[in-house]
Amino acid sequence: MKRIGILTAGGDTPALNATIHGAVARASQLRLEIFGFIKGFNSLLNSRLPHVHLNPLMREIPELDATMGGTVLGASRDYLSSDNPQQMEQIYDRLSQLQIEGLICIGGDGTLNGLQPLTERLPVVLAPKTIDNDLGLNYPSEPDQWYLDDQECYQYKNSSLAFNQEHMVNYATPGYATAVFDSAMGVERVRTTAESHRRIAIIEVMGRHSGYIALGSAFGRPDIILIPESHVHIDPLVERIMELYELQKNVVIVCGEGIKDEEGNELGAAQHTTDPAGNIILSGAAEALRSMLIERIGDGYFVSRRRGESANASIFTRKVGHTQRGGRPVLFDRFYASQLGGKAVDMLLEGQNNAVSVLQWSNERGFYVDSFEGYRLRDRWGQIHARFVHPSFYDEDHMKPSQVGIDYLLPIFTNAVGHDDVEHIRRTLFASGNLMLPYHSVNTDINKRIRYLGG
Repeated sequence: MKRIGILTAGGDTPALNATIHGAVARASQLRLEIFGFIKGFNSLLNSRLPHVHLNPLMREIPELDATMGGTVLGASRDYLSSDNPQQMEQIYDRLSQLQIEGLICIGGDGTLNGLQPLTERLPVVLAPKTIDNDLGLNYPSEPDQWYLDDQECYQYKNSSLAFNQEHMVNYATPGYATAVFDSAMGVERVRTTAESHRRIAIIEVMGRHSGYIALGSAFGRPDIILIPESHVHIDPLVERIMELYELQKNVVIVCGEGIKDEEGNELGAAQHTTDPAGNIILSGAAEALRSMLIERIGDGYFVSRRRGESANASIFTRKVGHTQRGGRPVLFDRFYASQLGGKAVDMLLEGQNNAVSVLQWSNERGFYVDSFEGYRLRDRWGQIHARFVHPSFYDEDHMKPSQVGIDYLLPIFTNAVGHDDVEHIRRTLFASGNLMLPYHSVNTDINKRIRYLGG
């Protein structure tokens, strides 16, 4: 193998460039050429196959900065379909013209689905990324617990296996630590407003079906955490809010965007997308929860305590939003994303196909990278399910991480932020040049490097 390709697909995360950097560094070390494809699978669908040589003379291009968020290669939510054999034949022909002998795709479950048609003719491996931390398994046999009920709807049967951190497949995905860092910082900042004005704040974080970001936001010390895996029971929730509000005159609640009511219905509005993961866009979970609390608590409670003229004024919401998935990755994400990118190169050279580079953890070894067969992430019907927060991670009574959940989080975050992360903020955020010079996009420089088939 002399030349491989790499692309980034799906949504952006802070650690994509770090993963690319790790792959390019390892490829150069092995005297292997590596070409980056522009805008994910979209490039393969383009007859001109826009690409960038990432390591000319076995040196990585200067635009590739592991400390920079996003992806220099660009991304899209386009995907490939095995139902169009003519299109697939054209893609193989383009890759053959460029002499590509293997491909690394960086993405989540949608990307793993999207790359399947390619694996029939070309070695393809996945380097994982997702801020939701939902690509992986709580234990290797977890996909076997899914079944279809009488209505052909997926249901999950809880396993009797005792949870063991060392049995997790892909302990944490690149981007997760940075997303939690931003979310926890957001919680701390909203707290001072709630505290000063005697308010109840509801902060919504990302996580469609998995509450890992909400769980990790415990580092920001919210009073209550609500995750999609545990239904919201309004009576005990209101009781806990009132108890806290009487004590400290403010309450901060963190909720995942996919939280559900007592009947299992999503609180936020749902809108289906067409990406290969079958994802849905959720909006308004925090607002829906706010409406429920306004109705339950009522204006009289706040007026009688001289803490606001109405419940509407005393309960507010904030979304951390896309800041969770952007910006400079923290040390944990940078380091292990690079390791996973390098591992993906090794996997191709070892002859692996349709496999995933994964980050594992053991008490003896700490974190280390390994590989895992892609088919083992699928259930018996071929579906990949988002990894959910294991029931033992969450204390439903206290609405906080349990001790098992705390034990899970500590290895990731104890040293997640490096000294250089803090120094970078000090040096760059208020640099005088920021006031005078326009933003210079890396896309401008990468665009000068793009080449095309036949060009």
